Amino acid sequence: MKALIMSIVTALFLIACNDSGHNEDGHSHEGNEESGHHKHEEGHGDEVHFSEQQFQSLDMKTDTLPLRNLSSYIEANGQLEVLPQYEAVVTAIIGANVTTIKVIEGDKVNKGQVLAYLSHPDLITLQTGYVKSWFQLQYLEQEYQRQETLYEEKVGSGKEFQKIWADYQSMKGMVKGYEAQLDIMELNIEKVRQGDIYEQVPVLSPIEGHIRSVKVKTGQFVEPQSEIFEIVNSDHIHADFMVFEKDMHKVKEGQKIDFSVESLPDKQLKATVFAVGKTFEQSPKAIHLHAEIDSKKGFLIPGMYIRGRILTDSGQSYALPEAGVVREGGKYFIFTAEKEIDNGNSGWAFHPIEVMVGKRDNNWIEIKLFKPLEKSTAVAWNNAYYLLAEMKKGEAEHSH
Repeated sequence: MKALIMSIVTALFLIACNDSGHNEDGHSHEGNEESGHHKHEEGHGDEVHFSEQQFQSLDMKTDTLPLRNLSSYIEANGQLEVLPQYEAVVTAIIGANVTTIKVIEGDKVNKGQVLAYLSHPDLITLQTGYVKSWFQLQYLEQEYQRQETLYEEKVGSGKEFQKIWADYQSMKGMVKGYEAQLDIMELNIEKVRQGDIYEQVPVLSPIEGHIRSVKVKTGQFVEPQSEIFEIVNSDHIHADFMVFEKDMHKVKEGQKIDFSVESLPDKQLKATVFAVGKTFEQSPKAIHLHAEIDSKKGFLIPGMYIRGRILTDSGQSYALPEAGVVREGGKYFIFTAEKEIDNGNSGWAFHPIEVMVGKRDNNWIEIKLFKPLEKSTAVAWNNAYYLLAEMKKGEAEHSH
């Protein structure tokens, strides 16, 4: 009986020991699982694996991290302008009727080219008045010389000499006035003296350029100094940007500008700053910045609205296209890329690297590494958002 009791106690003791050992193992196993899950979550520790087919279908681009010239810039708006010396307003010299218009808007004209003809009875009166005065001047000049000789020989009267001198000088001034008017109207004075009276006066272009606007019609009477034509020389077109007060200390002559016109936003043009204004426009408070366009195009017209980036400084930095950088939770990541060969099958492994970013320039972004990469290390240049999504998807599946 004692032996039976001892056997039962021994059996119960062994069972209790086995249960205790099993519970300790189970607790330890759960601890390992929790520790592994934490390691999995920490800092995107996993890689993303692609087959070669996936790599090609996503059009992945990989290469080493390049050095690139990146510039800080100021965004500015403005419009295309022409300097005042390359614009002209053509006015009527005299009050007259428009008899002929020789040009239309958009025509190319040369300096001195006839744009129109004006006609009026006063034009004929002006010329006949000049002819009469000129011949009168010839007579007075001879009479003056005769009276001067008589006066010097004590034969003529001093009073008569003074009168003829006054008449001669008065007529001389009148003739010069007539000649000035005829000269302004581009009439040949010598021909007028010979009796060739012009019935029309030409309106000439003062500069080379294109006709911007025609402001009269045939037969219309125009007052003296009335505007008839506007001419602009677009060969001297330049970019006029407005720079706000907060940015004016950053701009200077010689800086480069990338810009586009509002009507063709995808066509990029370049310009170089040649003058910076020294006075403020009050609404808005900004200064004018003038830039010479490097390669002028035929579609550029004064008055076009433009948008640009004034490049204030530049230097070489590590950079990637913006598609190769992804942001998550206030942090930025890029992906290193490594080709793999497994049982004859090729594939790719992508691993996230946290970085800092700097200036952006034309869809490129500066990359600042916390730890330097080996020069041969390849990185993904695109699809960074897709790589992050795949990695998070893999984490979720592993956690499940």
